[in-house]
Amino acid sequence: MTNQNACDNYPFWIPSLSILLSLAIYSLGAYLLSGFGLIAVLPYIAFCLWSEYRVLSMSCRHCYYYGQLCGVGKGIVAPLFVKKGEPKIFLEKAIGWKELIPDFLVFLIPVMGGIIYLFFRFNFLTVALIAVIVSLAMPGAGFMRSCLLCPNCKQRELGCPAEKLFGKS
Repeated sequence: MTNQNACDNYPFWIPSLSILLSLAIYSLGAYLLSGFGLIAVLPYIAFCLWSEYRVLSMSCRHCYYYGQLCGVGKGIVAPLFVKKGEPKIFLEKAIGWKELIPDFLVFLIPVMGGIIYLFFRFNFLTVALIAVIVSLAMPGAGFMRSCLLCPNCKQRELGCPAEKLFGKS
């Protein structure tokens, strides 16, 4: 069964929104960790960059959207960083919760840092920013994936390891 809504190239606003969501999470994370100084912020930013490269090298290179405008905007930039892989590898790939740990750490590290910081210097701005980053990372990203990205994804039709994990077949 083919999805009539599947996009060969997503409308520009969808990956733009997805990129803005990621940048907001990274920026808020860096700000929450800034109370500990550059010694916390720089490794966090390096971790975010590594996390992005990890997705490009492990998934995007083998995806249908390699070189095209996908829902998260990485497909079009993937050729700048990684060579095209084999789509067969993407189809055979298994993703479990263990593989998602780095994705969760992108927002959990600053949340934990923010909570620790509150013990030393309590302020409502930090509390609010923790709430915002959790809202963006959980329901915000969940909405993006369930309503804008996955339902319109051509790779989903071909076979997607993430769909197997989250089980909406």
